Amino acid sequence: MTAREQDSPELGATVRTLVAPLAATEAGPVLLCLQKVQEHFGYVPDGAVAVIADVCNITRADVHGVFSYYSDLKQSPGPAVPVRICAAEACQAVGARALAKAWREQCEGDPQLAQDTGVDEPVYCLGNCALGPAALVNGELVGRADVQALVDAVAAARSGESS
Repeated sequence: MTAREQDSPELGATVRTLVAPLAATEAGPVLLCLQKVQEHFGYVPDGAVAVIADVCNITRADVHGVFSYYSDLKQSPGPAVPVRICAAEACQAVGARALAKAWREQCEGDPQLAQDTGVDEPVYCLGNCALGPAALVNGELVGRADVQALVDAVAAARSGESS
């Protein structure tokens, strides 16, 4: 999406339609509004911050502060099949660091895999400590993850299957 498209009236109308009901019914709805926009677009386009600020009757700086605080909110489209390996202590204790390194090496050897999954972005605690190391592949939890399990989960996500 170009800068011109991000500031388009269509974007503003779409964002306003998405967030107006939240602003009308929720107290302090900025995070909910940002999440709703990201759910719709897959990320939060630049022009959305100004619309959310207007709808919520707060400054753009306030919206940007919330937006920049939460690492799950994205400013650009993410990879087609995001892979996130848990970096919390319990998963580290059972090999998450080694898994992350092995996953990066796997991606370096397969440019298409790297393009589809992006750079490993850590996630902190998936609540699956007993089955660590854990990972999220396209939003699906993978327990006792190893490189092959991640490759299989990516393949399943590419084909539209559940892992």
